[in-house]
Amino acid sequence: MSFDASASDWRYSVDRAALIQRLSAVLPAESLLVDEEDLRPYESDGLTAYRCLPSLVVLPADESQVRAVLRICHQFRAPVVPRGAATGLSGGATPHPDGVVVSLARLKKILRIDPLARTAVVQPGVRNLAVSEAAAPYGLYYAPDPSSQIACTIGGNVAENSGGVHCLKYGLTVHNVLRVRGLTSDGEEVEFGGGGLDAPGYDLLAVVIGSEGLLALITEITVRLTPKPLLAQVAIASFADVRRAGEAVAGIIAAGIVPAGLEMMDRKAIHAVEPYVNAGYDLDAEAILLCEADGTPDEVAEEIARVRTVLENSGASEVRVSVSEAERLRFWAGRKAAFPAVGRMTPDYLCMDGTIPRKRLADMLEAIEILSTKYGLRCANVFHAGDGNLHPLIMYDANRPGELDRAAAFGAEILELSVRFGGTITGEHGVGLEKVDLMAAQFGCGEIAAFHRLKAAFDEPGLFNPGKGVPTLARCREYILARAGTTSSILANR
Repeated sequence: MSFDASASDWRYSVDRAALIQRLSAVLPAESLLVDEEDLRPYESDGLTAYRCLPSLVVLPADESQVRAVLRICHQFRAPVVPRGAATGLSGGATPHPDGVVVSLARLKKILRIDPLARTAVVQPGVRNLAVSEAAAPYGLYYAPDPSSQIACTIGGNVAENSGGVHCLKYGLTVHNVLRVRGLTSDGEEVEFGGGGLDAPGYDLLAVVIGSEGLLALITEITVRLTPKPLLAQVAIASFADVRRAGEAVAGIIAAGIVPAGLEMMDRKAIHAVEPYVNAGYDLDAEAILLCEADGTPDEVAEEIARVRTVLENSGASEVRVSVSEAERLRFWAGRKAAFPAVGRMTPDYLCMDGTIPRKRLADMLEAIEILSTKYGLRCANVFHAGDGNLHPLIMYDANRPGELDRAAAFGAEILELSVRFGGTITGEHGVGLEKVDLMAAQFGCGEIAAFHRLKAAFDEPGLFNPGKGVPTLARCREYILARAGTTSSILANR
């Protein structure tokens, strides 16, 4: 799947030769990629169904070079697509055919760690896991832990407001970042938040976190570090049907328990993961829950006992508790390896990302099973169950005519159902290209217009990541007209 480069709201008129000449004056030759064979590795992010060859790629070595590149692109009215490790799954780093990809891979310094203030100041190219590794000698770590944390960068985490398996207790990126510095599309420096609990002026930090490269190009981040708990244990519960597993999730939260992590996997995901990781999962279960408690030994013992009671009362056929740190990590390794494990079973897959109320988890899983039959495609499911963030993995083969289109339609129907169930079209992966039209399933034209005004306040010429995140009003109206009067057959029967 590629862009319609002929679309009037997509094309930009850029003098490529002149742009290359100007950029060559501020960048060393190795930092400016212009040949097709060098550009090809940048044609997509983790959502490989969307591909586009960029016009140019630049790899600045510091903030001054980033500023110089942005000023030149602004003068040429050339689109700019920021790029980190490209592990994103919504097409947020997919290039623009007339634009410049600004890779921040070389801005990878941990500038300082303050163990007393429990903060770290890092450049955007620093890997998520590297922050925790650097903070470990001080008994601290960075709490948000996406499954891709070994590769994904903090800059990308900020752009997408990434979560992870421990976000229920410790929050998303937005809850763990104190300050962001960046540059507007004309190279002006902007700063959001600060080092303290409050910052002067309007609180715009949450605006830029999750803005998907539409408002500012991030050059420096101050993150909050968290003390390592003395102990952590995981309870893993098996269920004979998904509805009981979903009810157990609601029961844990209703009991006033806030686990460090609460994850759910269905039978297809379990059977994908177990041969890949040997995590020790129950292959006879229709669904499993992973529930982690952390804190002091006494706190953990009490919470695990309460969790076990809820799980057993909810119909769990088996409950096991990790007896060592190695076993705890092995249980989590299975969940964190779900995406690559499913990748071994199918040539291609789409990883969807909606959020629904916890009480509707079983309804959604049953609906996905019906949709799987409707579209003739397999789907494995993993959930950040504690906050209702679902990740259906729709399996398809792009080499078979029509399968990608069916997979996209399958995914769109899941996200529309998410909204109708009282949720949202994205939990942590962002809108990007994948869900840009589906924004109209969640928001009206008035709200979409307000989003455009916000973007214009930061990026008046619309050079940052055009065509993503927010649909044009024309596309919004087209979607609404196309879907007018339609109701999912799945929902109609509930």
